[in-house]
Amino acid sequence: MTVDIAELERRARRVLTPEVYDYYAGGSGSERTLQASVAAWQQHWLLPRVLRDVSTVDTSVRLPGLPETVARTPVGVAPTGFQGLASPDGELATARGAAAAGALMIVSSRSSRRLEDIGKIAADGEGAWWFQVYVMRDRDLTVRLVARAVAAGARALVLTADTPVVGHKRRDRGEDLITETEFTVNTGPLADLSLAEQAADLTFADIGWLARLSGVPVLVKGVLRADDARACLAAGAAGVIVSNHGGRQLDGADRAGAARRRRGSGRRRRGARGRRAAHRRGRARGARPRGPGGVPRPPGAVGAGMRRCQRCPESAYRAYQRPGPRHDARRGGDACRRRRGDADPGQRIACKT
Repeated sequence: MTVDIAELERRARRVLTPEVYDYYAGGSGSERTLQASVAAWQQHWLLPRVLRDVSTVDTSVRLPGLPETVARTPVGVAPTGFQGLASPDGELATARGAAAAGALMIVSSRSSRRLEDIGKIAADGEGAWWFQVYVMRDRDLTVRLVARAVAAGARALVLTADTPVVGHKRRDRGEDLITETEFTVNTGPLADLSLAEQAADLTFADIGWLARLSGVPVLVKGVLRADDARACLAAGAAGVIVSNHGGRQLDGADRAGAARRRRGSGRRRRGARGRRAAHRRGRARGARPRGPGGVPRPPGAVGAGMRRCQRCPESAYRAYQRPGPRHDARRGGDACRRRRGDADPGQRIACKT
C-alpha cells in the first residue's frame, strides 16, 4: 500500500467518475485555500533526535474519550461524508481498515451507512471511533443522532464549528450525486430536508450542551485562531482540531499547517514586544536600550524624558539626549520641555535606585 498521496489521487481518478472525484477533491471558491494548504504542509520539516534508544518503539497515543481512546498510531481518519459514493461498503470499509491499523476514525454526521453498523465493524476489529457532529436546524435530530452514536460505541464527539454556511464549490456541477435516501440514512425520512442542514446559530454554549447531552468528551473541529481555541477550552471542550475543512469552506481562510506554525511564532513576537516594553519601563533584564545613533546605553543610563533609573547601581553615567516631541502649542513650551527633559548631553547624573 503506497503512502504517496499524489499516486493515490491518480488511482482515484482512474476508478471514480469525474463528478464523484470532484466532489471529494474540490475546494470552495477559486480553491486558493485548498492549493495553499497543500504547499503549507510541505513546509514542515522534521528535527530528528539522536542517541535515543529506539530498539523498542511505541507509537501509541492516548486521546480523550469515554472510555479513554488509545490508538496504536497518531495518524487518524478525518470525517468524510457519503463514502458510499466511492465504494459499496462506504464507511464500513473505512472502519474496518482503521481498526486493522489501530487508527482512530472520526465518523461523519453525513455518513452513508448506519451508525450502528459502523460501530459494530469497529468493535469487531477492536477499533476506536468518535462521532463528528453537525448541530442541525432541527436540534431534535441532533439529539437523536448523538444518542445513537454514543450507544453504538462513539467515545467522543467532534463538533464541526466552521460550517454555519456551506461553502460554494467551484467544481459542483449541480448533479444530484447524493440521493434523498443516502442523505437521510441516519436521520430517517424527513418532510423538509432543510431541517437537517447545519444550524447558523451555533455558539460556544453548544459545547457544554453536547457534553451534557452525550456524557462523553466534546472536541471542536475547524479552529484556526488561538483566541478561539482558548474560548473553546474555557467553554468545556476537551480539545480542538486545527482545520480549515480541507479548503472546502471559506476560500481565503488560512492554511491549517501555517496556523500551527503561527501559534508558536506569535508567542515569540509577543515576548519580544514585552521585552521592549520592559526596556521602556527601565526594568529590562535583556539587551541594553540604545542611545543616539544606535549606540547601546550603559546599564542605568538616564535618557531624556526618563525620570530616574529603576535598576542601575549608585554611580554616575552620561545622560543621553533623545530627540523630544515637537512643540505642542496647546500644551505650551514649558510642558514640552518638561516632557522631553532638559538634560545636557554632557551632564553627569547620579542615579538613585
